[in-house]
Amino acid sequence: MPTESSTPNLPQTVPVCPVRGSVIYPTMVQHIDASRAISINAIEAAMAGEKVILIVSQKDKDVDDPQGGDLYDIGTACNVLRVRKNPDGTVQMLVSAVARVRVNQYHRDEYLTADIEAISVQSGPAVELRALTRELREKFEGIASGGKVSAESVQTIQGKDDAGEMADHIAFNLDFKLEDKQALLEEATVTARIRRLLTLLDTEQEVQAVQARIRAQVKEEIDKNQREYYLREQMKVIQKELHGGEEGEEGDEAEAFRTKIEALDLKPDVKKEIDREVNRLARMHPDAAEASVIRTYLTWVTELPWNTRSEDRLDVAEAAGVLDEDHYGLEKVKDRVLEFLAVRRLRKERAERGELSAEDVNKGPILVFTGPPGVGKTSIAQSIAKALGRKYVRIALGGARDESDIRGHRRTYIGAMPGRLIQGIRTAGTKNPVILLDEVDKLGTSYQGDPSSALLEVLDPSQNQHFTDHYLGVPFDLSEVMFIATANYPEQIPAALMDRMEVIDFSSYIEQEKLEIAKRYLLPRQLTQNGLKPNQISFTDAALEKLISHYTREAGVRNLEREIGTVARKVARRIATGEIKRVKVTDKELERYLGQARHTPETEGKEDMVGVSTGMFYTPVGGDILFVETSIMPGKGLVLTGQLGDVMKESARAALSYAKSHAERFHIDKDRLDNSEIHVHVPAGAIPKEGPSAGGAMATSLVSALTGIPARHDVAMTGEMTLTGRYLPIGGLKEKVLGARRAGIKHVIMPKANEPDLRDIPLHLRASMRFHPCETVDQVLDVALVGGLKALEAPRDGQATQETAGPVPSKRKTTRRSGAHA
Repeated sequence: MPTESSTPNLPQTVPVCPVRGSVIYPTMVQHIDASRAISINAIEAAMAGEKVILIVSQKDKDVDDPQGGDLYDIGTACNVLRVRKNPDGTVQMLVSAVARVRVNQYHRDEYLTADIEAISVQSGPAVELRALTRELREKFEGIASGGKVSAESVQTIQGKDDAGEMADHIAFNLDFKLEDKQALLEEATVTARIRRLLTLLDTEQEVQAVQARIRAQVKEEIDKNQREYYLREQMKVIQKELHGGEEGEEGDEAEAFRTKIEALDLKPDVKKEIDREVNRLARMHPDAAEASVIRTYLTWVTELPWNTRSEDRLDVAEAAGVLDEDHYGLEKVKDRVLEFLAVRRLRKERAERGELSAEDVNKGPILVFTGPPGVGKTSIAQSIAKALGRKYVRIALGGARDESDIRGHRRTYIGAMPGRLIQGIRTAGTKNPVILLDEVDKLGTSYQGDPSSALLEVLDPSQNQHFTDHYLGVPFDLSEVMFIATANYPEQIPAALMDRMEVIDFSSYIEQEKLEIAKRYLLPRQLTQNGLKPNQISFTDAALEKLISHYTREAGVRNLEREIGTVARKVARRIATGEIKRVKVTDKELERYLGQARHTPETEGKEDMVGVSTGMFYTPVGGDILFVETSIMPGKGLVLTGQLGDVMKESARAALSYAKSHAERFHIDKDRLDNSEIHVHVPAGAIPKEGPSAGGAMATSLVSALTGIPARHDVAMTGEMTLTGRYLPIGGLKEKVLGARRAGIKHVIMPKANEPDLRDIPLHLRASMRFHPCETVDQVLDVALVGGLKALEAPRDGQATQETAGPVPSKRKTTRRSGAHA
């Protein structure tokens, strides 16, 4: 096998000149610039000796003072032809590379020296070498045609007859990595060297092809932009001629819209659609009807906050202060809001550390505040926006019957406009406001669609980032919006919509809370609205308490504020006419300003009576007590009066069946029971009453009337009974207990299963009442009847009949109330 070339005679030890980032191959003549002392000393030593120096590459070009381990073991022995010292102290050396050499050992003194031996490089099989050489020439010519190699170098390379020399020169003139050039230097045969070089040339060709494609695309884009610019300039000139020498307004307007759209930083698909509308506007006559439609559309698009957002204030302590300042009570609601803020803060901190994406930070529950009117649902949403530092938008959905209220109208309709959500976003000016969907339970349906169904996409955190309004026609991201809904009757919200929301219940205020709210918020606000100073009018606590109990009957405080405003206006009139200078409103003076009291709450009975028990009921405006009266007279059957609903009538029948089934144990005369008309009446007959929770009161009244044992007047009860005598749980316990407390009741009978609900009742109210949790009707009767079960089960001689021991007409004043739910 022939060798590449003859091996020259070289000294065994030669000075070493390390070079950085380059490799020199045999047969080359090259300039070497030296600035480091280690290299300059080596050059001087070579000139003083046999003028032979080793050029070897550093493995790491950043090393300034290399040792033997920092250099490759294969280098190039060179003859030093000429050395020139520059004024700045550097040295330029012209060398002629003569042979590949292997370093056996490096030595270090003032400069590096190396023990070397020449490498004899084999050419390889002749046929294979010719084939590889031909392939190498073709590939190099293809790469050289791309302008990567200078014309002089191309001519030199093409003139090489030796395959090894040609491969070395190609490798030196192309921009390969140092590792690849060094590998070519170290190949043992010429054929292996050319194969490796062909692989590198293939990669270089692919890189050149990609570069050419990128250049072509860039040039095409530039040509397109230049063409569009040229055409727009032409259009401006044409419009100027059409408008009598004045520049066309539409061209200017289209350019103004383009400038605004560029500043919005829209997503590519959205920008493409909007640019299409701008181009249509630019081509249209300004007086065309369609131009006005497009102009309005583009105005809407450019005024929306596509990427404008307000920075959240996630200080939980500060938010708690804002909520406490704006609202009294509502502790559960405040706790849930603060939990929401705390979770959002922790998510944001994790996102800043790269543990969560921005989308995960924005995700959160959709809250729905449910409860009676006037308890602060809407106002606390404003406080949430204030605490977060976000814009606040209220969208009233009461009575909305058209799907277009949510999704907007398509632009094909005359007078089309976006839906209320997009309108609210534009009003807010940010893409992450707090949007209150007020009265979501009042949504209606019609032939024009179901707006509640349109809200399904809006209130789904996994879908609302691509919400598409019919008017816009492009998706708008609603995922950063904090949606809060309010409702009075959650059962009227469609199940699919309710499933997307987290319910936070607002219960009615107790009298103590109303008193504090009146003193802290309502009274100062009404004084300001009616032009009064704090020193001109004051209310005593007794006056405010009477306003709450005798002039308003509500769960919230709206009517209470109206009544305070009425008093304030009448006082303002007296002060304005000079009649008085200041007024202290007491409970006795309220009648002067507001007239006779409108409501007289029920009070407990004066004495224990046979056949009269005290029940408890709940309405959306609060709780109260009711009386169940039973009278026994000759006849047959059960008579129920007092506008009782079907469920309440069933409770009375169940109570009678219970009494009959225990007649022997309670010593009730069966003949008298079978031959008597039993009349059950619930007073305030004008008020409809419904619900199962009067079962205990019905049973107590019936058993009392049938046995002649009086029911206790200081005991009120609530709970559903069964035929077998079980006492089942009910709802609205807090409101019922508050109503009983207002009526003066000291003892409350309740189902044992409702014991956890007692935690919702303020501690100071629980301390003033005694609660009797019961699991059976027997336990109810033991507390509710005078003497309890012992009196019931003991034989009674000369038992009084109900004709003589019936209920005595009560002197209590009854008032009209909204439908009671027992």
